[in-house]
Amino acid sequence: MMDQGMDRRALIGGVLAAGGLLWSGTAEAVPFSSRRIAVTVRGSGRDVLLIPGLASGPGIWNGVLGAVPGYRFHLVQVRGFAGLAPEANASGPLVQPLADEIARYITMSGLKRPAIVGHSMGGTLAMMLGLKGVAGRVMVVDMLPAGAAMVGGTASGLGFLADQLGGYLTGTVAGRRYLAQIVGQAPGAKGSDPDVIASALRDLANIDLGPQLARLSVPLEVVYAVGADREQAAIIASRFRAAYAPKKDALLRAIGPSGHMVMADQPVRFHAALGTFLKDI
Repeated sequence: MMDQGMDRRALIGGVLAAGGLLWSGTAEAVPFSSRRIAVTVRGSGRDVLLIPGLASGPGIWNGVLGAVPGYRFHLVQVRGFAGLAPEANASGPLVQPLADEIARYITMSGLKRPAIVGHSMGGTLAMMLGLKGVAGRVMVVDMLPAGAAMVGGTASGLGFLADQLGGYLTGTVAGRRYLAQIVGQAPGAKGSDPDVIASALRDLANIDLGPQLARLSVPLEVVYAVGADREQAAIIASRFRAAYAPKKDALLRAIGPSGHMVMADQPVRFHAALGTFLKDI
């Protein structure tokens, strides 16, 4: 999709959202225990949830914490990604249970409709949480409402392929070796469990939130990456506009030249966009 970012979406034609390093430092205690997610809380102020993408740890947001101060950031990590043991994510559906678990975290922690920012698969989760009514506003970073659309497919067309590919990647020696190689090359994805990744890919290939966007009542902003090629950037912009058209007041913002990891490739522009987005919470 991107002239320089395609290698970061190599798995299933490019869905893999590479991540950052695990967040290090002293964590603020949170009265919450989960076998699906871990949450680290940093800073003080209005509440913001940051959700990384496939195989990523919360380190993809490291730059945000210093560049956009004045908020209490809740950094979500999916168990099974970036070094955490899978626990309850070891088998079965993943994305919907994760959305339910993050919603439980919001409720149990007493958060009042926080802002939710999600990158790639995290963007899917952010939209699902917005549709659940637990978010005050949502920012999606480089993700379309249908995961399959990120590689030019549809949920109905790519879902079966994802099921078959997932079985190959986790059920054969060659498949697991190939998946391990891909994960090993993705920044921050080291230590991610191949079964959890395969479950996520299957789920994402079968999810299409587009038909539900019209009932998303909170503000939605979509930051998406474009490359240096103007013609290709125009095609990408058209694809995002069409995909998010059901949410008539959605704000779409292109940032480039960038690959999939917008916050790493264009940190100054991304931090400025995020700061503007959070001013209204």
